[in-house]
Amino acid sequence: MPIFAIILLVTGAFLHTAWNLLLKQSGEKYIATWWLVTIGGAASLIALFFTGLPPREIWIFAFFSILAETLYFLTLSYAYRENDFSLIYPIARGAAPAFLALWSYLFLRERLTHGGLIGLGLIIGGLVVIGASALLRGGLNKVHFRGVAAALLLALLISTYTAIDGAAVKHGLVLSYALLVFALVPVPVTPFVFRQYGWARLKEAWNAQPVQLSMAGLLGIVAYLFALAAYSIAPLSYSGAIREVSVVIGAFAGWQFLGEKMGGLRVIGAAVIFAGIMMIALYG
Repeated sequence: MPIFAIILLVTGAFLHTAWNLLLKQSGEKYIATWWLVTIGGAASLIALFFTGLPPREIWIFAFFSILAETLYFLTLSYAYRENDFSLIYPIARGAAPAFLALWSYLFLRERLTHGGLIGLGLIIGGLVVIGASALLRGGLNKVHFRGVAAALLLALLISTYTAIDGAAVKHGLVLSYALLVFALVPVPVTPFVFRQYGWARLKEAWNAQPVQLSMAGLLGIVAYLFALAAYSIAPLSYSGAIREVSVVIGAFAGWQFLGEKMGGLRVIGAAVIFAGIMMIALYG
């Protein structure tokens, strides 16, 4: 696998963790999510005037990607409402590569090397260890199973829009495709948010955290642009798994900045994930 693709994915993972932290620390999660996608959409719409639209034949990819991403953002807001960042984030991001590997094999006909398969297995195993550490820390009787179910749904949605976007950018024009998707995502989200909260509460949330919301919205765009650039030059199965190094970063960030506990299992999981990335880099 190209080293440049790995650099893009790891950089994007840091940025992805950053905007998720900003979302977790916001007030009302649905409102904050709407501001994130709206700010990102406005910036992308402006950028499209300079890049131009992608060819019409890949607009169908954008349509289904937007549908999956809309469901993702709404589910993400619900999941963060009553659950630890360090529980939801690892499960949601951790299960996604397993789904994505299946979609890549079935629909994109990707064939992985033996070393790549071992690396992919190590990454998924490390992600499971990190996710399990949060469950064990709280005790199974204290786990909010609706939150876990929401996190697994997030994983399915992540793998779905990643597979769609990965297939789209194989045709080239990464930037214009990504900007089109980001520009249109607010369209289906906005009616739901306005009906639920009204403009007064949306404005109040903006006035309380304008810099934080703006930063999160822009970070979300840049983080995914890095990922899409990697998808265009490397196998999607590998790329999707390596991108989830953000789980390790997120677990450490939750411990460092949000006061959530960090256990030895997470350190072990991080080491296993790093070994998996190295396997893919060398033999994938």
